[in-house]
Amino acid sequence: MRNGKLTAAAIAASMGLLLSACGGGSADEEGFSAPVADNPSFEDGTTMAEYADSGEITIGVKKDQPLFGLENLNGEMEGFDVAIGEIIAGKLGIPADAINWKETPSKNRELYLEQGKVDMVVATYTINDKRAERVSFAGPYYEAGQDLMVKQSNDSITGPESLRDSEAKVCSARGSTPSERIREYIDNSRLVLFDTYSKCADALRNGQAQAVTTDNSILMGLVSENENQFKVVGETFSEEPYGVGIVKGDVDFCEFINDSLRTAAENGTYQEAWNSTAGEVSEKTPELPELRSCS
Repeated sequence: MRNGKLTAAAIAASMGLLLSACGGGSADEEGFSAPVADNPSFEDGTTMAEYADSGEITIGVKKDQPLFGLENLNGEMEGFDVAIGEIIAGKLGIPADAINWKETPSKNRELYLEQGKVDMVVATYTINDKRAERVSFAGPYYEAGQDLMVKQSNDSITGPESLRDSEAKVCSARGSTPSERIREYIDNSRLVLFDTYSKCADALRNGQAQAVTTDNSILMGLVSENENQFKVVGETFSEEPYGVGIVKGDVDFCEFINDSLRTAAENGTYQEAWNSTAGEVSEKTPELPELRSCS
């Protein structure tokens, strides 16, 4: 995994992030436009045929994560997760303006899929065994790593080990993988949980917490939006493969998504999606990770 200390200055030359919310419309039209298949044909009875015939799809996303899932001031969606969602929808023949974006907090991702509130989830959604008991994953389409964000003036927190003998409180999102992993370094009384990471940034700003932990991609977006206030410290201490969550057991749809991602990487669409979103603050364009088999 990537490692090393990241400050606000380093952010502008280092990695990236992206998006989420309810409603149609996307802000990627100026910088990125996913190809849309012309009258694609799918086997009757498949999930692909259902969405293609309806001409629309509901995608669960975040709306408070700069560079990956963000609803901008115009109410439009933007970010890498959004672009990935548009790529998959485009292969179904569904244009960006026919996508319904549904805000999907970390704690509700499995629930929303199970309840049919969303058709798929592209929301910095780490693939792990526990979640795979309830949903299926396509991908991964990106790999991040867990890190810590502190105030720019904080020199006492240098990584997760430095938390053990401190009294620092750490904020994360309910239901997230990082909120569980950080318990190895702090007890529950020092863990502050909110539904969104934007609230964690507020907690860090007002002193309710002394650190925020989640994937480095999300933290870098928060740093970039709060110039000279926060910094990312220490080395990444996990591997976080982001996958596309779908209804449990839909192997055909999983394989379709993997094929869509593979094709996007081969024809350059994946790279274009990154460069027009997270790539605006990143020097390196990531390669599509090795795709996992569908089951």
